[in-house]
Amino acid sequence: MPQATIEPLLQVRQLDIEYRTRERRVRATHDVSFDVWPGDRFILLGPSGCGKSSLLKTVGGFIQPLRGEIALEGSDIRGPGPDRMMVFQEFDQLPPWKTVLENVMFPLLASRKAKRAEAREQALHFLDKVGLASFADALPHTLSGGMKQRVAIARALAMRPRMLLMDEPFAALDALTRRTMQEELLALWEEERFTLLFVTHSIEEALVVGSRILVLSPHPGRVRAELNCHQFGLNDFGSPAFQSAASHIHQLLFPPAVNTPLPSASQEPDYVTATVHSS
Repeated sequence: MPQATIEPLLQVRQLDIEYRTRERRVRATHDVSFDVWPGDRFILLGPSGCGKSSLLKTVGGFIQPLRGEIALEGSDIRGPGPDRMMVFQEFDQLPPWKTVLENVMFPLLASRKAKRAEAREQALHFLDKVGLASFADALPHTLSGGMKQRVAIARALAMRPRMLLMDEPFAALDALTRRTMQEELLALWEEERFTLLFVTHSIEEALVVGSRILVLSPHPGRVRAELNCHQFGLNDFGSPAFQSAASHIHQLLFPPAVNTPLPSASQEPDYVTATVHSS
């Protein structure tokens, strides 16, 4: 009996993204290609302006690319859908007039994925997962920034999406809360094994949250390298291997000199799983 072939969940091919300002058109990314497999914690890493948030919004269906192909489970993405739920950086992504429970239930009811009783049960399940079941009747303005992000994560996961999209969700939090949120996200992933596409400009966050990292060049974003980082965890910050990986990524992002070539594939450390691009 032939074995089933496992295909990427998300396929991005030669993606160019542009957006308009009042003065001109701006190229956000150029010729970006990558695959995301089921259960990946896939990181889009790069400096400000490299197009990583534009890439995430294109996967979410909120931006149409200038050229290239993007497909989820083999079907072209042509707009937003409940199979891709997004968590933004901003704390004010929760309707302030709805309670915490109502916020988590809302997309389930609006999409008609569940009737009220089932939506309530599923919402309470994920609020419990993020430690906020006791705040079900609270209004968003009574919550801290970290608690609001937990509600947003619970709301997204309650939809059981094919992919969870996160756009620098912890960037505005203080260092201790950010660390806690990273721990909780990884614990949730261990339990639920969702597929994560996560944007950050922090090398350290990319290494500990991700299993794979796509390193993008400064504007316009091009693929510099794809790295395997599943071996690192939150307790590895001070290890020599972690510091070496962080230093290597920094050199990929910001080459020391124009005429200094990037390392060849044969010179790469073990965590590099794709050819480094020198564009």
